[in-house]
Amino acid sequence: MKRHLNTLFITTKGTYLSKEGECVCVNMEGKPPVKIPVHTLDGLVLFGQVSCSPFLLGHCAEHTVSISWLTENGKFMASLRGPVCGNVLLRREQYRKADDTEFSARAARAIVIGKVYNCRTLVRRAAREENNSHTGGREALEAAGNRLGGAIAELKNPLGLEAVRGIEGDAAHTYFRVFPHLIRNPDPAFAFAGRNRRPPMDAVNCLLSFLYTLLAHDVRSALEVVGLDPAVGFLHRDRPGRPSLALDLMEEFRHYIADRLACTLINKGQVRARGFVKQEAGAVLMDDDTRKAVLVAWQERKNDVVEHPFLKEKMPVGLLWHTQARLFARFVRGELEIYPPFTVR
Repeated sequence: MKRHLNTLFITTKGTYLSKEGECVCVNMEGKPPVKIPVHTLDGLVLFGQVSCSPFLLGHCAEHTVSISWLTENGKFMASLRGPVCGNVLLRREQYRKADDTEFSARAARAIVIGKVYNCRTLVRRAAREENNSHTGGREALEAAGNRLGGAIAELKNPLGLEAVRGIEGDAAHTYFRVFPHLIRNPDPAFAFAGRNRRPPMDAVNCLLSFLYTLLAHDVRSALEVVGLDPAVGFLHRDRPGRPSLALDLMEEFRHYIADRLACTLINKGQVRARGFVKQEAGAVLMDDDTRKAVLVAWQERKNDVVEHPFLKEKMPVGLLWHTQARLFARFVRGELEIYPPFTVR
């Protein structure tokens, strides 16, 4: 059993987690307690009103099991981590390299190449699968793919950090402009007019934000296992409370994993319009059943096996960000001249 796949999600309101021997004991009202050995877990993700005993918190910290607290709709609130892992020399080198604008630009350029490449792959695949020629979807998707290809060509040249960010922003705008063509569910509840968040104002953005939160949790955990500081990034700069490096590395996986999964769930009817509730203030939240369905699909997606393009080895999707974190650590230490981002054809 691989620990990177073993994240325990608790979504039931009023659940109480405690320590019993070497196990996490999950106590839900009206149900017998469930015991899970701590050594089989990599992290706990708690949604809404879920509480833990102080003894369990200490036990998880001692065994490097991360705990993250999220609101009921998936907004990150806080996290608990044990002692910092890894070599202090790696973190000191990371801080030095983050202050080096030339190195930061090279790191950011590699990350954005991976993001835009995977974005183009998803758009081109959608263009090939577009059957309705009357909507103009295929032409729009092909044009977007060509524009993203041009962005990749620009990124292959030496660029400053701000230039890289500018290309990344333009690529994101190009991608989300054609994102509605990736959603083939005719239900108007899943209409997509653009990216919005904090809070999400429609069902599609609600689903995307939730999946991005899950991805950020996993990537952050992978960085801490390696010994890198998740708060010190290169594309995303320092901001109090923001895991900038986690946001950097998850850019490679947003489209390949989170966006594809969101489209699959919508297009196959695995999530329904009734599972998204609009609040008086306009924010859209998922109900419990929808959230659980998404979590199950997320865990199943992490079990899929793919070939890593740089290592040429097959591995579960859930191991990809752990692998990329290790490659990035080697890049920071100077063992790799160029950081190889994760890309898919």
